[in-house]
Amino acid sequence: MSNNNKDKTELKRLRAVDRAIADLRRGLSVVVKGDGEASLVLATEMAFDPELETLATRSGAEPVLALTAHRANVLHIQPTGDDTIRLVIEDWMDAPLMRALADAVHDLDQPFRGPFTRLKEGLPPTVSAAIKLAKLGRLLPSVLAAALPIDRVADVTTEHDLSIVTIDDILAFEDTAALQLTPVASARVPLQAAENSTFHAFRPKDGGIEHLAIVVGDPNRREPVLARLHSECFTGDLIGSLKCDCGEQLRGALKAIAEEGGGVLLYLAQEGRGIGLINKLRAYKLQEQGFDTIDANERLGFDADERVFRPAAEMLRLLGFKKIRLMTNNPEKVEGLERHGIAITERVSHKFPSNTHNELYLATKKKRSGHYL
Repeated sequence: MSNNNKDKTELKRLRAVDRAIADLRRGLSVVVKGDGEASLVLATEMAFDPELETLATRSGAEPVLALTAHRANVLHIQPTGDDTIRLVIEDWMDAPLMRALADAVHDLDQPFRGPFTRLKEGLPPTVSAAIKLAKLGRLLPSVLAAALPIDRVADVTTEHDLSIVTIDDILAFEDTAALQLTPVASARVPLQAAENSTFHAFRPKDGGIEHLAIVVGDPNRREPVLARLHSECFTGDLIGSLKCDCGEQLRGALKAIAEEGGGVLLYLAQEGRGIGLINKLRAYKLQEQGFDTIDANERLGFDADERVFRPAAEMLRLLGFKKIRLMTNNPEKVEGLERHGIAITERVSHKFPSNTHNELYLATKKKRSGHYL
Protein backbone atom coordinates (compact mmCIF):
# COMPACT_ATOMS: atom_id res chain seq x y z
CA MET A 1 0.00 0.00 0.00
CA SER A 2 1.38 3.42 -0.93
CA ASN A 3 1.89 6.02 1.80
CA ASN A 4 -0.91 8.12 0.31
CA ASN A 5 -3.38 5.22 0.37
CA LYS A 6 -2.25 4.25 3.86
CA ASP A 7 -2.86 7.80 5.07
CA LYS A 8 -6.35 7.78 3.57
CA THR A 9 -7.11 4.47 5.27
CA GLU A 10 -5.87 5.69 8.64
CA LEU A 11 -7.87 8.92 8.35
CA LYS A 12 -10.99 6.93 7.50
CA ARG A 13 -10.47 4.81 10.61
CA LEU A 14 -9.96 7.86 12.82
CA ARG A 15 -13.05 9.60 11.47
CA ALA A 16 -15.21 6.53 12.05
CA VAL A 17 -14.20 6.47 15.73
CA ASP A 18 -14.50 10.25 16.08
CA ARG A 19 -18.04 10.20 14.71
CA ALA A 20 -19.03 7.30 16.97
CA ILE A 21 -17.62 9.15 20.00
CA ALA A 22 -19.57 12.29 19.09
CA ASP A 23 -22.79 10.31 18.68
CA LEU A 24 -22.37 8.52 22.01
CA ARG A 25 -21.84 11.86 23.73
CA ARG A 26 -25.09 13.12 22.18
CA GLY A 27 -27.07 10.19 23.51
CA LEU A 28 -27.30 8.42 20.14
CA SER A 29 -26.78 4.72 19.57
CA VAL A 30 -23.91 3.43 17.45
CA VAL A 31 -23.02 0.09 15.92
CA VAL A 32 -19.82 -1.64 16.96
CA LYS A 33 -18.86 -4.39 14.54
CA GLY A 34 -16.54 -7.33 15.07
CA ASP A 35 -15.66 -10.57 13.33
CA GLY A 36 -19.04 -12.07 12.58
CA GLU A 37 -20.90 -10.18 15.31
CA ALA A 38 -22.15 -6.68 16.07
CA SER A 39 -23.73 -4.73 18.92
CA LEU A 40 -25.97 -1.70 18.99
CA VAL A 41 -24.75 0.38 21.93
CA LEU A 42 -25.72 3.45 23.90
CA ALA A 43 -23.66 5.25 26.57
CA THR A 44 -25.31 4.50 29.91
CA GLU A 45 -24.88 7.98 31.34
CA MET A 46 -26.64 9.46 28.29
CA ALA A 47 -29.47 6.91 28.27
CA PHE A 48 -33.11 7.65 29.06
CA ASP A 49 -36.07 5.28 28.83
CA PRO A 50 -37.12 6.25 25.26
CA GLU A 51 -33.58 5.61 23.96
CA LEU A 52 -33.48 2.27 25.76
CA GLU A 53 -36.74 1.23 24.12
CA THR A 54 -35.38 2.32 20.73
CA LEU A 55 -32.27 0.22 21.31
CA ALA A 56 -34.38 -2.91 21.79
CA THR A 57 -36.67 -2.11 18.86
CA ARG A 58 -33.89 -1.48 16.37
CA SER A 59 -31.80 -4.48 17.36
CA GLY A 60 -34.62 -6.95 17.94
CA ALA A 61 -32.77 -8.17 21.06
CA GLU A 62 -32.93 -7.50 24.80
CA PRO A 63 -30.25 -4.98 25.83
CA VAL A 64 -27.85 -5.67 28.67
CA LEU A 65 -26.08 -3.27 31.02
CA ALA A 66 -22.30 -3.54 30.61
CA LEU A 67 -19.87 -2.34 33.28
CA THR A 68 -16.14 -2.70 33.78
CA ALA A 69 -14.91 -5.34 36.22
CA HIS A 70 -13.69 -2.49 38.49
CA ARG A 71 -17.18 -1.02 38.69
CA ALA A 72 -18.90 -4.39 39.06
CA ASN A 73 -16.64 -5.23 41.98
CA VAL A 74 -17.77 -2.07 43.77
CA LEU A 75 -21.39 -3.17 43.28
CA HIS A 76 -20.51 -6.57 44.82
CA ILE A 77 -21.10 -8.40 41.55
CA GLN A 78 -19.02 -11.55 41.30
CA PRO A 79 -16.23 -11.52 38.67
CA THR A 80 -16.40 -13.60 35.52
CA GLY A 81 -12.73 -13.41 34.56
CA ASP A 82 -13.51 -10.83 31.87
CA ASP A 83 -12.75 -7.11 31.92
CA THR A 84 -16.42 -6.41 31.21
CA ILE A 85 -19.44 -7.63 33.16
CA ARG A 86 -22.92 -7.80 31.59
CA LEU A 87 -26.08 -7.58 33.66
CA VAL A 88 -29.56 -8.64 32.67
CA ILE A 89 -31.85 -5.61 32.71
CA GLU A 90 -34.62 -6.65 35.11
CA ASP A 91 -38.13 -5.18 35.07
CA TRP A 92 -37.34 -2.97 38.05
CA MET A 93 -34.25 -1.43 36.36
CA ASP A 94 -35.20 1.76 34.53
CA ALA A 95 -32.84 4.18 32.79
CA PRO A 96 -32.37 6.51 35.82
CA LEU A 97 -31.35 3.53 37.96
CA MET A 98 -28.88 2.31 35.35
CA ARG A 99 -27.36 5.77 35.06
CA ALA A 100 -26.92 5.69 38.83
CA LEU A 101 -25.35 2.21 38.67
CA ALA A 102 -22.75 3.58 36.27
CA ASP A 103 -21.93 6.59 38.47
CA ALA A 104 -20.20 5.82 41.77
CA VAL A 105 -21.07 9.26 43.14
CA HIS A 106 -24.52 7.85 43.98
CA ASP A 107 -23.30 4.73 45.80
CA LEU A 108 -23.61 6.05 49.34
CA ASP A 109 -27.06 7.51 48.59
CA GLN A 110 -28.34 4.11 47.48
CA PRO A 111 -26.25 1.51 49.32
CA PHE A 112 -28.60 -1.45 48.84
CA ARG A 113 -29.20 -2.36 45.20
CA GLY A 114 -29.74 -5.65 43.46
CA PRO A 115 -29.74 -8.57 43.30
CA PHE A 116 -28.26 -8.51 39.81
CA THR A 117 -28.20 -11.30 37.27
CA ARG A 118 -24.88 -11.43 35.44
CA LEU A 119 -24.22 -13.18 32.19
CA LYS A 120 -21.24 -15.46 32.78
CA GLU A 121 -20.25 -16.73 29.34
CA GLY A 122 -19.88 -15.63 25.76
CA LEU A 123 -18.86 -12.00 26.23
CA PRO A 124 -19.03 -10.40 22.77
CA PRO A 125 -15.80 -8.49 22.04
CA THR A 126 -17.94 -5.67 20.65
CA VAL A 127 -19.27 -4.93 24.14
CA SER A 128 -15.81 -4.51 25.67
CA ALA A 129 -14.83 -2.36 22.69
CA ALA A 130 -17.93 -0.21 23.22
CA ILE A 131 -16.81 0.51 26.79
CA LYS A 132 -13.43 1.55 25.44
CA LEU A 133 -15.28 3.85 23.03
CA ALA A 134 -17.12 5.45 25.96
CA LYS A 135 -13.78 6.01 27.69
CA LEU A 136 -12.39 7.66 24.57
CA GLY A 137 -15.38 9.99 24.71
CA ARG A 138 -14.58 10.86 28.35
CA LEU A 139 -17.88 9.29 29.41
CA LEU A 140 -18.42 6.88 32.28
CA PRO A 141 -17.19 3.42 31.19
CA SER A 142 -20.55 1.73 30.87
CA VAL A 143 -22.85 1.01 27.94
CA LEU A 144 -26.23 -0.48 27.19
CA ALA A 145 -25.71 -3.04 24.45
CA ALA A 146 -27.97 -5.20 22.31
CA ALA A 147 -26.80 -7.90 19.93
CA LEU A 148 -27.37 -6.99 16.28
CA PRO A 149 -27.38 -9.79 13.68
CA ILE A 150 -24.49 -9.23 11.31
CA ASP A 151 -26.77 -9.50 8.27
CA ARG A 152 -28.89 -6.60 9.58
CA VAL A 153 -26.04 -4.16 10.22
CA ALA A 154 -26.18 -2.47 6.83
CA ASP A 155 -29.96 -2.05 6.88
CA VAL A 156 -30.10 -0.71 10.46
CA THR A 157 -27.24 1.75 10.02
CA THR A 158 -28.62 3.04 6.71
CA GLU A 159 -32.25 3.31 7.83
CA HIS A 160 -31.42 5.19 11.05
CA ASP A 161 -28.24 6.98 9.88
CA LEU A 162 -26.15 5.38 12.62
CA SER A 163 -22.41 5.46 13.06
CA ILE A 164 -20.64 2.17 12.53
CA VAL A 165 -17.17 1.45 13.86
CA THR A 166 -15.08 -1.70 14.13
CA ILE A 167 -13.42 -3.20 17.19
CA ASP A 168 -10.01 -2.89 15.55
CA ASP A 169 -10.48 0.81 14.85
CA ILE A 170 -11.51 1.51 18.45
CA LEU A 171 -8.58 -0.39 19.95
CA ALA A 172 -6.09 1.22 17.55
CA PHE A 173 -7.52 4.72 17.86
CA GLU A 174 -5.06 6.23 20.35
CA ASP A 175 -2.01 4.87 18.56
CA THR A 176 -3.39 5.80 15.15
CA ALA A 177 -4.16 9.35 16.27
CA ALA A 178 -0.68 9.71 17.78
CA LEU A 179 0.99 8.53 14.58
CA GLN A 180 -1.09 11.05 12.61
CA LEU A 181 -0.04 14.02 14.76
CA THR A 182 1.06 16.98 12.68
CA PRO A 183 2.41 20.40 13.69
CA VAL A 184 -0.28 22.93 12.78
CA ALA A 185 0.78 26.21 14.40
CA SER A 186 3.61 27.79 16.35
CA ALA A 187 4.21 31.16 17.96
CA ARG A 188 6.52 32.90 20.42
CA VAL A 189 4.79 33.29 23.79
CA PRO A 190 6.85 34.91 26.56
CA LEU A 191 6.00 33.30 29.92
CA GLN A 192 6.58 34.56 33.45
CA ALA A 193 8.83 31.58 34.16
CA ALA A 194 10.45 31.42 30.72
CA GLU A 195 10.35 34.49 28.50
CA ASN A 196 12.07 32.85 25.53
CA SER A 197 9.38 30.27 24.80
CA THR A 198 7.75 29.01 21.62
CA PHE A 199 4.44 27.15 21.57
CA HIS A 200 3.93 24.37 19.02
CA ALA A 201 0.46 22.93 18.47
CA PHE A 202 0.01 19.36 17.22
CA ARG A 203 -3.20 17.85 15.90
CA PRO A 204 -4.06 14.53 14.20
CA LYS A 205 -4.78 14.87 10.48
CA ASP A 206 -8.46 14.10 11.09
CA GLY A 207 -8.82 17.23 13.23
CA GLY A 208 -8.80 15.42 16.58
CA ILE A 209 -7.65 16.61 19.98
CA GLU A 210 -4.68 19.01 20.07
CA HIS A 211 -1.58 18.70 22.25
CA LEU A 212 0.93 21.48 22.89
CA ALA A 213 4.71 21.60 23.18
CA ILE A 214 6.48 24.52 24.83
CA VAL A 215 10.09 24.78 23.68
CA VAL A 216 12.17 27.02 25.91
CA GLY A 217 15.21 28.64 24.33
CA ASP A 218 16.98 26.86 21.48
CA PRO A 219 17.99 23.50 22.97
CA ASN A 220 20.67 21.41 21.30
CA ARG A 221 18.91 18.44 19.67
CA ARG A 222 22.17 16.47 19.61
CA GLU A 223 22.33 16.38 23.43
CA PRO A 224 19.78 15.05 25.96
CA VAL A 225 17.55 18.01 26.85
CA LEU A 226 15.63 18.67 30.03
CA ALA A 227 11.99 17.76 29.39
CA ARG A 228 8.69 17.26 31.15
CA LEU A 229 5.45 15.55 30.19
CA HIS A 230 2.59 17.44 31.82
CA SER A 231 -1.02 16.27 31.61
CA GLU A 232 -3.39 19.21 31.44
CA CYS A 233 -5.12 19.98 34.74
CA PHE A 234 -7.74 22.72 34.52
CA THR A 235 -8.28 22.82 38.27
CA GLY A 236 -4.61 22.88 39.26
CA ASP A 237 -2.92 24.64 36.34
CA LEU A 238 -5.45 27.40 35.74
CA ILE A 239 -7.60 27.84 38.84
CA GLY A 240 -4.99 27.04 41.50
CA SER A 241 -6.60 23.99 43.10
CA LEU A 242 -4.85 22.80 46.26
CA LYS A 243 -6.05 19.21 45.78
CA CYS A 244 -3.04 18.35 43.59
CA ASP A 245 0.46 19.62 42.88
CA CYS A 246 -0.07 20.07 39.13
CA GLY A 247 0.12 23.86 39.02
CA GLU A 248 3.34 23.87 41.02
CA GLN A 249 4.79 21.17 38.79
CA LEU A 250 3.88 23.06 35.62
CA ARG A 251 5.31 26.41 36.63
CA GLY A 252 8.24 24.79 38.45
CA ALA A 253 9.17 22.79 35.36
CA LEU A 254 9.13 25.84 33.11
CA LYS A 255 11.31 27.73 35.59
CA ALA A 256 13.79 24.84 35.85
CA ILE A 257 13.98 24.43 32.07
CA ALA A 258 14.61 28.17 31.65
CA GLU A 259 17.35 28.08 34.29
CA GLU A 260 18.89 25.10 32.48
CA GLY A 261 19.13 27.26 29.36
CA GLY A 262 16.50 25.43 27.34
CA GLY A 263 14.37 22.34 26.98
CA VAL A 264 10.83 21.26 26.27
CA LEU A 265 7.56 20.81 28.13
CA LEU A 266 4.76 18.80 26.53
CA TYR A 267 1.28 19.89 27.60
CA LEU A 268 -0.89 16.86 26.88
CA ALA A 269 -4.67 16.74 26.55
CA GLN A 270 -5.00 13.99 29.15
CA GLU A 271 -7.01 15.64 31.93
CA GLY A 272 -7.48 13.60 35.07
CA ARG A 273 -4.97 10.90 34.04
CA GLY A 274 -6.94 10.44 30.86
CA ILE A 275 -10.50 10.25 32.24
CA GLY A 276 -11.52 13.84 31.44
CA LEU A 277 -12.51 16.83 33.53
CA ILE A 278 -16.08 15.79 34.40
CA ASN A 279 -14.99 12.34 35.51
CA LYS A 280 -12.15 13.92 37.49
CA LEU A 281 -14.72 16.03 39.33
CA ARG A 282 -16.69 12.84 40.00
CA ALA A 283 -13.53 11.31 41.42
CA TYR A 284 -13.03 14.41 43.59
CA LYS A 285 -16.54 13.91 44.97
CA LEU A 286 -15.62 10.34 45.91
CA GLN A 287 -12.46 11.63 47.57
CA GLU A 288 -14.68 13.85 49.72
CA GLN A 289 -16.36 10.62 50.83
CA GLY A 290 -13.01 9.21 52.00
CA PHE A 291 -11.65 7.29 48.99
CA ASP A 292 -8.13 7.88 47.75
CA THR A 293 -7.43 8.93 44.16
CA ILE A 294 -6.88 5.39 42.85
CA ASP A 295 -9.92 3.92 44.58
CA ALA A 296 -12.01 6.82 43.30
CA ASN A 297 -11.02 6.18 39.68
CA GLU A 298 -11.63 2.45 40.00
CA ARG A 299 -15.00 2.93 41.71
CA LEU A 300 -16.04 4.91 38.64
CA GLY A 301 -14.96 1.96 36.50
CA PHE A 302 -11.67 3.32 35.19
CA ASP A 303 -8.15 2.00 35.59
CA ALA A 304 -5.98 3.90 38.04
CA ASP A 305 -4.32 5.68 35.11
CA GLU A 306 -5.79 5.77 31.59
CA ARG A 307 -3.03 7.80 29.94
CA VAL A 308 -0.99 6.69 26.93
CA PHE A 309 2.49 7.92 26.07
CA ARG A 310 2.74 7.50 22.30
CA PRO A 311 1.48 11.07 21.59
CA ALA A 312 4.32 12.46 23.71
CA ALA A 313 6.89 10.25 21.98
CA GLU A 314 5.66 11.31 18.53
CA MET A 315 5.73 15.00 19.45
CA LEU A 316 9.28 14.72 20.74
CA ARG A 317 10.35 13.01 17.52
CA LEU A 318 8.67 15.65 15.38
CA LEU A 319 10.50 18.35 17.34
CA GLY A 320 13.82 16.56 16.85
CA PHE A 321 14.32 15.31 20.41
CA LYS A 322 15.44 11.68 20.63
CA LYS A 323 17.18 11.79 24.00
CA ILE A 324 15.87 13.59 27.06
CA ARG A 325 16.46 14.09 30.76
CA LEU A 326 12.94 13.58 32.03
CA MET A 327 11.58 15.61 34.93
CA THR A 328 9.21 13.21 36.65
CA ASN A 329 8.49 11.26 39.81
CA ASN A 330 6.46 8.69 37.86
CA PRO A 331 8.30 5.54 36.74
CA GLU A 332 5.52 4.77 34.24
CA LYS A 333 6.39 7.89 32.23
CA VAL A 334 9.97 6.70 31.89
CA GLU A 335 8.88 3.22 30.84
CA GLY A 336 6.17 4.54 28.51
CA LEU A 337 8.49 6.87 26.59
CA GLU A 338 11.26 4.29 26.34
CA ARG A 339 8.74 1.76 25.01
CA HIS A 340 8.05 4.17 22.15
CA GLY A 341 11.67 4.79 21.28
CA ILE A 342 12.65 7.87 23.32
CA ALA A 343 15.91 7.45 25.23
CA ILE A 344 15.75 8.64 28.85
CA THR A 345 19.31 9.38 29.92
CA GLU A 346 18.32 10.64 33.38
CA ARG A 347 15.24 10.89 35.58
CA VAL A 348 15.24 14.31 37.22
CA SER A 349 13.30 14.54 40.49
CA HIS A 350 10.42 17.02 40.38
CA LYS A 351 8.54 17.33 43.66
CA PHE A 352 7.06 20.06 45.83
CA PRO A 353 5.94 20.30 49.48
CA SER A 354 2.46 19.01 50.27
CA ASN A 355 -0.36 21.02 51.82
CA THR A 356 -3.26 19.95 54.02
CA HIS A 357 -5.48 19.41 50.96
CA ASN A 358 -3.18 17.21 48.88
CA GLU A 359 -1.30 15.19 51.53
CA LEU A 360 -3.38 12.05 50.89
CA TYR A 361 -3.14 12.52 47.12
CA LEU A 362 0.66 12.64 47.23
CA ALA A 363 0.90 9.81 49.76
CA THR A 364 -1.28 7.64 47.50
CA LYS A 365 0.93 8.37 44.47
CA LYS A 366 3.96 7.28 46.50
CA LYS A 367 2.46 4.22 48.20
CA ARG A 368 0.19 2.82 45.51
CA SER A 369 1.60 4.15 42.23
CA GLY A 370 5.29 3.89 43.06
CA HIS A 371 6.06 7.57 42.54
CA TYR A 372 9.42 8.78 43.82
CA LEU A 373 8.14 11.17 46.49
